[in-house]
Amino acid sequence: MPPLIFRKGLDLKHEVAGVLAESYHSDLIESIKNADFTYASGRLTVHLAREFGFCYGVDRAVDYAYQTRRRFPDRTVYLTGEIIHNPHVNDELRGQGIRFLSDAGETIDRLTPDEVVILPAFGVTIELLEELQERGCILVDTTCGSVLNVWKNVKRYAEDGFTSIIHGKYWHEETRATASQALHAGSGRYLIVLDHAEAGAVCDYIRSGGSRDAFLARFEKAVSPGFDPDRDLQHIGCANQTTMLSSESLEIGEMFRAAVRDRHGDAELTTRFRTFDTICSATQDRQDAVSALLADQHVDLMIVIGGLNSSNTCNLARICAKQVRTFHIADPDGLISADEIRHKPVGRPEEVVTAGWLPAGALTVGLTSGASTPDNLVDAAIRRLERIANP
Repeated sequence: MPPLIFRKGLDLKHEVAGVLAESYHSDLIESIKNADFTYASGRLTVHLAREFGFCYGVDRAVDYAYQTRRRFPDRTVYLTGEIIHNPHVNDELRGQGIRFLSDAGETIDRLTPDEVVILPAFGVTIELLEELQERGCILVDTTCGSVLNVWKNVKRYAEDGFTSIIHGKYWHEETRATASQALHAGSGRYLIVLDHAEAGAVCDYIRSGGSRDAFLARFEKAVSPGFDPDRDLQHIGCANQTTMLSSESLEIGEMFRAAVRDRHGDAELTTRFRTFDTICSATQDRQDAVSALLADQHVDLMIVIGGLNSSNTCNLARICAKQVRTFHIADPDGLISADEIRHKPVGRPEEVVTAGWLPAGALTVGLTSGASTPDNLVDAAIRRLERIANP
């Protein structure tokens, strides 16, 4: 008998609504939204982006996790890894008694049919899914619909003999899952590119070839097994990790379109190149909202709140940093004092502490948060900023 898989919730939404609201809701944030997304206190004015925080897919994944704990109170419940890239939310789930297979001391080898395993919003690789099914575990699948849409497209590429070019981070859970979908559909192949520079190197190879060994060395961790650039770049289809910077994904798609046209001509373009816009709508909405905030309001600085390993949060910070002094903080504790802030600079892997960050006098701050950041953390950040600005 195949294992039980829940993909549309567990019919306990109303029973967990109270604890979800208690854990993540904010009356302050609701009042700020009702006040045209503006909050004023003393010398401080805060302008919130009109789209920020939990997206539908994240909200759904967290909801399903709480429903799972309620549905199976006497069973051990696991997550394959972080449900989303927010340490506060993940710690809340640990507090609900949910264990993480990614935590030290945990291992998939000990799983039995008595255990329940939640698949995160990013999805999991086909290999991991098959192993969990073989062990007979009850599965709760919270994979985001936007991710499933990408999978549908890369599988179609593979079935038609196209290599999937995935704009993303080869180490990211979502991109690994997407790559596995491309690989397992027929004779699929994939290549993952991180940015313009890597895309440019591939486009150069499409146009004029080059050293096969050098190419494979550069993309060693980002290609499917047995990848041959001379063979596998003849027919390509573009896709992306849903949380990447949308403008960059579109630009990279156009780079590949131009390279294929230059190599094979207009007549063969439609038979050798395909692309789909697979940036998730919530990611796009948050990026558009922060751009609109910066266009409509003069701000002295931007604060972006979210997990340091959250791709969509890092991209919000990238957008802001091009126009104004920007601080990406993991949580409200990053607002140390009026003199010091702990943050992750754009393009840097680690946090730093910056002194003298808060200007004197009348202060206008723009604020947004990543799709994995709950309203209660935004609330706490605003209250902390208020205390710092108005001692």
